[in-house]
Amino acid sequence: MLLFARYFPITDPTLVFFVVLLIILLAPIIMGKLRIPHIIGMVLAGVVVGRYGLNILVRDDSFELFGRVGLYYIMFLAALEMDMESVRKNKNRLIIFGLLTFSVPFLFTYFAGIRLLGYSITSALLLGCIMASNTLVAYPIVSRYGLQRKPGVTLSVGSSMISFLFALIFLAAIVASSSGEGGIMFWLTFAVKFIVYCTGVIFLLPRLTRWFLRRYSDAVMQFIFVLAMLFLCAALSGAIGLEGIFGAFLSGLIMNRYIPSVSPLKNRLEFIGNAVFIPYFLIGVGMLINVRLLFAGGGILWAVVCIVFFGTLGKALAAYASCIGFRLPLSSGHMMFGLTSAHAAGAIAMVMIGMKLPATDGSPVVDAQLLNAVIIMILFTCIISSVITEQAARRIILRDKEMPSESNRETDEKILVPVKYPEYAERLMNMAILMQNRRLNRGLVALNVVYDDAQMERNIERGKRLLEQMTRYCAGSDVRVQTQTRVAANIANGIKHAFKEFQASEILIGMHTHKEVSSRFWGEFHQSLFNGLNRQIMMARLQQPLNTIRRIQVAVPSRAEFEPGFYRWLERLARLAGNLECRIQFHGRTDTLSHVNEFIRNRHPQVRAEYTEMPHWNALPQLVTSIAGDHLLVIVTARKGTVSYKNALEYLPDEIKRYFNGRNLLIIFPDQYGNQEEMTYSQSQHTEEHSAWESLARWVERRRRKQSQNT
Repeated sequence: MLLFARYFPITDPTLVFFVVLLIILLAPIIMGKLRIPHIIGMVLAGVVVGRYGLNILVRDDSFELFGRVGLYYIMFLAALEMDMESVRKNKNRLIIFGLLTFSVPFLFTYFAGIRLLGYSITSALLLGCIMASNTLVAYPIVSRYGLQRKPGVTLSVGSSMISFLFALIFLAAIVASSSGEGGIMFWLTFAVKFIVYCTGVIFLLPRLTRWFLRRYSDAVMQFIFVLAMLFLCAALSGAIGLEGIFGAFLSGLIMNRYIPSVSPLKNRLEFIGNAVFIPYFLIGVGMLINVRLLFAGGGILWAVVCIVFFGTLGKALAAYASCIGFRLPLSSGHMMFGLTSAHAAGAIAMVMIGMKLPATDGSPVVDAQLLNAVIIMILFTCIISSVITEQAARRIILRDKEMPSESNRETDEKILVPVKYPEYAERLMNMAILMQNRRLNRGLVALNVVYDDAQMERNIERGKRLLEQMTRYCAGSDVRVQTQTRVAANIANGIKHAFKEFQASEILIGMHTHKEVSSRFWGEFHQSLFNGLNRQIMMARLQQPLNTIRRIQVAVPSRAEFEPGFYRWLERLARLAGNLECRIQFHGRTDTLSHVNEFIRNRHPQVRAEYTEMPHWNALPQLVTSIAGDHLLVIVTARKGTVSYKNALEYLPDEIKRYFNGRNLLIIFPDQYGNQEEMTYSQSQHTEEHSAWESLARWVERRRRKQSQNT
């Protein structure tokens, strides 16, 4: 052992990084077998390799740099995970529960720190902030049981954000007053700077983000832009006297709207943070812990007991008091307590800040004993939270007497996306990703159909390269995709045959926009496609990235609720609006809108839906005044001979070209009963865009106008 001791601590940068990567690789494996949260494994690994452990690594500048980045990353990702719509819909209950779950443990822990542990006022306040906030460590358990929409879960997620915001505000006040300037002018100046900072960031950052994401679609540039805004907000926060984590958290809340949870950009942000920056930060925290203090006496054990007991007791009282006050079942109270009782990332971030704050006597506000006590507290509260949440989830399942299951209309989901043009393919795949049900894990099907002509071989090579690009794009969102390049004499038939081979449920295809190929509105084959296939077909024309869409406007024909595909397209639009976190406004008749409202309220309560009466389909052109450039107009149409079909739909192409030219557009042909049969003499699959009678009438009208002009 002494022979190897001379090689430690390691100072070579390459070996240091290798050891850190080895820890990041092995810690989750070992902790997973021990059923301990991985975050604890990283911290314990830092204890082992640090100067107070085996002294394998020195906490050099790299740990300071990556640690600071990881600290901001924790705050930023926590804000991105917030469901802002749930907060809006349940704001009264959330505010009450948020105030309780913050104030009760804050007061309990503060007085315990003063009376039982003998801490200073600053240290006790900081400890109160740590125990008043919480981390949703046990949320994956809720997802596994499919209970995300239960009231107790919604309240827990929303209150976590509220309590964390209050904790950050208190923390900012503690940091700002640590300099000893506590006069009225100081606090007035601080308040003015705080208001100016928040107003400026809230006003400018969304507009700058929307402009950049519209203008630049490159994945690397978008990633760098988001990181630049993150650290700019953190730096400005520090410049006005707030901690950088406040700016990081605020930037995450603002950009939450523009980074959908299932987008490649969100996946890249989570990947780089969880793979490098956050583990580096956690390992660096562990290297600060002096394990020898654990065996130096009973003081630290007493601190752990007091912190865990009073902090957990405060969370329990807040959860069960809210449960009784809101008249929720007791199992919901168990769930609320389980989800809000864990402390992890936020606690570590706050205790790290406290280590740099000077007390009145010059010593740090957080000493080695308090640091070790907080780290051990995290381990105990994570275990308590996981156990309580697991039991509460099982009780809710038994209470409801059935496991959450997917309905028949969702279990056959597999979206087929025909792609041809590289500049448009990524937006189509992105829309399909936002519409699909990730829990089913059915993946997507990307299809490229080429004509059987003299350019076939060259077009096949182009198609293969495009499909490889789509595979990489979907991999960025952890979405599985099947690809096929197909040769056909008729593009519509090639798509229909692939639809049957892959057993797809619907088609998402780009609208015809190339006038040099065809001057008709539907293009060369789109009309043959929706006339020859009775399944749902969605045709999209997207002028900007989806994550910059502010509102979805949906025109619904009367009697649409009687179509068999009514709930399928409604489900897709609800998912799209939910993932984009934008408003969706339905226009239609009152009886149809009532069915839409009932579905949204029961299945997607987090979606911000609005309903406007449109008494007749002829009023569709009037929507042009309410469709802005960053809106998505969705027109639900119908095939001839169906329940919701009306003669006014014959003029849909002309109305779109006249009133909605250049707008973001999605045209939906819903599912119909039965399978489309082969062509018969009574009903052919091919229908021209304009009938012969319409063409004759237009010719007569042109002749009449010409004659009148001559006379």
